[in-house]
Amino acid sequence: MSDKMNLTLKIWRQKDAKSKGQFETVKISGIEEDMSFLEMLDIVNEQQMKQGKEGFAFDHDCREGICGMCSLVINGMPHGPDHAVTTCQLFMRKFKDGDTIVVEPWRAAAFPLIRDCVVNRSAFDRIIQAGGFVSINTGSAPEASTIPVPKTDADHAFDAAACIGCGACVAACKNASAMLFVAAKVSHLSYLPQGKVEAKKRVLAMVAQMDKEGFGNCTNLYECEAACPKSITVDFIAKMNREYLGATVTYAEKVYGQE
Repeated sequence: MSDKMNLTLKIWRQKDAKSKGQFETVKISGIEEDMSFLEMLDIVNEQQMKQGKEGFAFDHDCREGICGMCSLVINGMPHGPDHAVTTCQLFMRKFKDGDTIVVEPWRAAAFPLIRDCVVNRSAFDRIIQAGGFVSINTGSAPEASTIPVPKTDADHAFDAAACIGCGACVAACKNASAMLFVAAKVSHLSYLPQGKVEAKKRVLAMVAQMDKEGFGNCTNLYECEAACPKSITVDFIAKMNREYLGATVTYAEKVYGQE
């Protein structure tokens, strides 16, 4: 039988983006160490509603570490103190009886707050949309051996494709940079034959949209890599920079407005 804990939560409460926010202190008891962090928050909300109070708003969907919705900064760390996990995969055994836990939203100008710890991450969607599509006609699913892809390229593409777009990289970066996210999306397709047709156009468009959304610049502190629940590495940022430089040279007339 697992031990039960008594905890003090300091939860960020804010009605909307224009209202002033503040931390609300909540005492919670009887928390089992095998509960997930979101299950614990469910209990907090049940307790709040029984007391006639409004529940605490936080994002969640799959609760399986797939969707990237569970965007919480826990004790100053995106997704909490565990490594390579999302908030829904964080278990209460990472905390101790009597602990005080501070729960906040992602804090970035490009992720405007909606309510409490829910932020609007549609900026990521617009970056993806800017990347366009893959125009190559693939037809029905081909045999795996029909389009030869070097194993190293396939491995890198799979690693980049693991990005779930949660935004932890942005929340961890002092500049609120989205470079790791954009690099993963650019690199994923640039390694594969199907993605090479629009590769140069794609990287230029996605980086331009990232800048338009107001994300900051990368200063190579690697906080994004440390916070990423899928262990996306900054190697992909270097890959994107190379892709971007090559595309800039190719489309110099368009980029710089030269005749």
